[in-house]
Amino acid sequence: MKHRLSVIMVTRNADELLFQSIKSVKDIADEIVVVDAGSTDRTLSILKSFNINPIATRLNHLGKNKSKALSRATGDLVLALDSDEIVSPSLIRTIKSLKRRKILADGYIIPFRNHFLGRRLRYGGENYRMLRLAKRRKVNIKNVSVHESLVLNSKHFVNLGSPIMHYSYRTLHQMYGKFTTYALNEATERYKKGEQSSFKKVTFYPVHMFWARLIQDKGYKDGFFRLPLDLGFAYMEFLTYSSLAIKNLKK
Repeated sequence: MKHRLSVIMVTRNADELLFQSIKSVKDIADEIVVVDAGSTDRTLSILKSFNINPIATRLNHLGKNKSKALSRATGDLVLALDSDEIVSPSLIRTIKSLKRRKILADGYIIPFRNHFLGRRLRYGGENYRMLRLAKRRKVNIKNVSVHESLVLNSKHFVNLGSPIMHYSYRTLHQMYGKFTTYALNEATERYKKGEQSSFKKVTFYPVHMFWARLIQDKGYKDGFFRLPLDLGFAYMEFLTYSSLAIKNLKK
């Protein structure tokens, strides 16, 4: 028995690495399900070149859009992939082997190799694993507007050794634009949950974020080329809680 694999993605103006991302999985995917949130760049033409007809939506909410992609998937297994991620050749071989197995785990935790300005990061919060491959009927999507993730409805999972290559921070302009969007969306999420900002959150949290990533988690071992990244995370914390404070005052 060969298990079918569905790759699920959400896109929105994602043309920079989308071709490479889809190309990395096209030989193992039995179907690729894409939900597109109103792309105006070359994203749609790239999808068309792979004969992918995306599901169009006006909703700019990662959790809900990925849930929609999951609901349209029909494979026995699902691989959740972002448009700035490339599946490594070694992981491709692993997944091919898994598809031929009779007995599968419910989920598979995959290591990530993150890159900043084209250089690999090994420390400071950038060396982590995530659930990205699972039996379709054993997962849901965490319903948040940013940092959505697969949620496994089981404790039967396996850690894999082969990575996904992640190129999230390609230029400073792109990175700070992404962090700004994340922060404003996160502030909205926290406001809806009734959270109150505070002087401590606005001032101490950003400083702690910078210190934790660069010093506590030994980000400095990567080299000080990553300094703008850690400053960016501090900026994101500041913008999140200052935006939340403004929303609290307007209430």
